[in-house]
Amino acid sequence: VFLTAFFASKLEHESKHCNGKGLQRPGSSAFDRVYTANQNCGHAYPTFLAVLWCAGLLCSQAPAAFAGLMYLFVRQKYFVGYLGERTQSTPGYLFGKRIILFLFLMSLAGILNYYLIFFFGSDFEIHIKTITSAISPLLLIP
Repeated sequence: VFLTAFFASKLEHESKHCNGKGLQRPGSSAFDRVYTANQNCGHAYPTFLAVLWCAGLLCSQAPAAFAGLMYLFVRQKYFVGYLGERTQSTPGYLFGKRIILFLFLMSLAGILNYYLIFFFGSDFEIHIKTITSAISPLLLIP
């Protein structure tokens, strides 16, 4: 919520700074960058919420929460990087993709564990939680 409010305030600031009406402002490079960054962050948010919820529910809550906080930090970095040159936003974008992949793999491991329990009676939940807890700090490596 706070991140979305920050993005919206930056968008409003650039909108007022460009002295125009509406979203069609030809020649306003700064406004276009802020608007595009805001749209990109808004489009990625539902996917993030879905994989965060699934990873926390199906696998392990602590690593999922850590990855979720890291993702919010990375999206902030992406947005601020987008305000500069477009190449400055690339590290934040790639880092965010890696976190989404981690959350997706956590969800997949939780689903796989459920089917292993259902069909074979083998429960690997402790092993999966140990692995995800050990791997989650590696998300800090850029």
